[in-house]
Amino acid sequence: MTEQTKLWEPIYQELGVTTPPFDEKPLSVYVEEHAKKFPDFPALRYFNKEISYSELNRLANQLANVLLGMGVTKDDVVGFHLPNTPQYMLGFLAVAKVGCAGSGVSPMLAPAELAYQINDANISVLISLDKLANSSVLAMPTRPDCLKSVLVTGGADYLAPGELVLPSLEGVQVASFLEKMSQASDEFAQADVHWNDTYLIQYTGGTTGAPKGAMLSVRNIMRCPMTQYVYEPIKAGEDIFITPFPMFHIAGAGSAVAGLVFGGTAILVPDPRDLDYICDQMLATPPNFLGAVPTLFQMLLQNEKFHKVDFSKLKLAGTGAAPLTSDDRTKIEAVIGKDKLSDAFGMTETSPVYIVNPAQRIKASALGIPVPGADVKIVDVETGTKEMPIGEPGEIITSGPHVMKGYLNLPEESEKALREFNGKTWMYSGDVGFMDEEGYVTMSDRAKDMLIVGGFKVFSVEVEDKLNNLNFISNSAVIGMADEDRPGNDIVNLFVELAPDAVERDHDEIKTEVIAYCRNTMSPYKVPKAVHIIDAIPLTAVGKIDKKVLRDSLKA
Repeated sequence: MTEQTKLWEPIYQELGVTTPPFDEKPLSVYVEEHAKKFPDFPALRYFNKEISYSELNRLANQLANVLLGMGVTKDDVVGFHLPNTPQYMLGFLAVAKVGCAGSGVSPMLAPAELAYQINDANISVLISLDKLANSSVLAMPTRPDCLKSVLVTGGADYLAPGELVLPSLEGVQVASFLEKMSQASDEFAQADVHWNDTYLIQYTGGTTGAPKGAMLSVRNIMRCPMTQYVYEPIKAGEDIFITPFPMFHIAGAGSAVAGLVFGGTAILVPDPRDLDYICDQMLATPPNFLGAVPTLFQMLLQNEKFHKVDFSKLKLAGTGAAPLTSDDRTKIEAVIGKDKLSDAFGMTETSPVYIVNPAQRIKASALGIPVPGADVKIVDVETGTKEMPIGEPGEIITSGPHVMKGYLNLPEESEKALREFNGKTWMYSGDVGFMDEEGYVTMSDRAKDMLIVGGFKVFSVEVEDKLNNLNFISNSAVIGMADEDRPGNDIVNLFVELAPDAVERDHDEIKTEVIAYCRNTMSPYKVPKAVHIIDAIPLTAVGKIDKKVLRDSLKA
């Protein structure tokens, strides 16, 4: 395969796909344009509340003015510590209007994890749900010096607003979101924004331990929906999206942006586990576009209401974050219809999608083919400089306008991930796969020491590093075991070697203490489901943890 060969291009010709035109403008400009073209068309639906494009633009102007009033400049970062609510969408738009960066902050973060991200991203203003502000924010072990203001909002602020309890945070301005909004002008002049300005700092795990902030530019984020939906064009002022992906995750952020870029109605799902709410929304207004991780599809299939939804207008159902089994694909298509289910593959660092399995040209065993504008190669795992022949596995790398600027304040990590090859900069994914003769990519192994739990990535070393703080643990290793009840998911297993002075302690007591510590210091999906206390963690000849031995013991 030569440098100029892109095996997947005949598929584009077969499906009539071209690289779409792209205006390098921020999300807020798209919404302003939609507000003029179809002002009364709903931009958002949240429970029974609809917010039109004209109203959404006015509210975003108000929030942009609130941020300026709090001293926010283009160099600042605003954190969105929220579930999927209108306030989150307003945050996306307001930072785009001001020209500063935003950062999705998971509501599931433990207080110490929350403090780490605020400090690492240098977040000066945090927009936080009242329940989270009065629990996680208050409970942070140390308050980052960079945090100057917290805007507290309620989940019902745009439904039936009530009294909020504002936490007292020494040295931090704490204010009611709605109160500040009511005092702000609804007119705002869009700031000058360059295509390479950082728009979002999205956090991801990794093999080095602490989460890393991927710096995603305006071009990165805005280009992705343009290329991901080329197979099924979206009609502005007509189409309806429902994507329960949480917006603090890059898949949810990308879906939210896509809905607004194309001028669709985005149905907000604050709790992706509330299956009745999801189904009720689809029963009330059948969607044209639906997105969900395989685990959620599996749960929806068990809900009677899902089978009553009118999917005749559905153009595309997207899935990703974990593999979809052929059995699940058959069951989903039996409900939504044939040739509508498409897989998307990517990572936080690629904004996120760079490979799509076209619904009209599915290869069920594959991830798909590169989206227009994205280049993908398979290179040798050892050096990353030798392109592998068709059908032979290697590391999946990608180049194009979707690839991040780099990791925030981590030049060495950025240099490892972003490398020059054949005259271009490539993102080295860490995932192992192969490409067939048509350009379809199939994954053959996950990134090193990475597990998937409910669509979220869990990096072993991050959990292991946290456990170094427990003085009764000498060494530990996290191993994933396939979850037979949830295909495509892993069960987090923790192996523990005790310190010499803890060997005689009661093992059940230690297991209880370890689980309690994990629940207090990390997101719920990272918490081990099983703790195994062993005499010694096995090591390889060069002194690394021999996880193959531990995996074999789990299988046994």
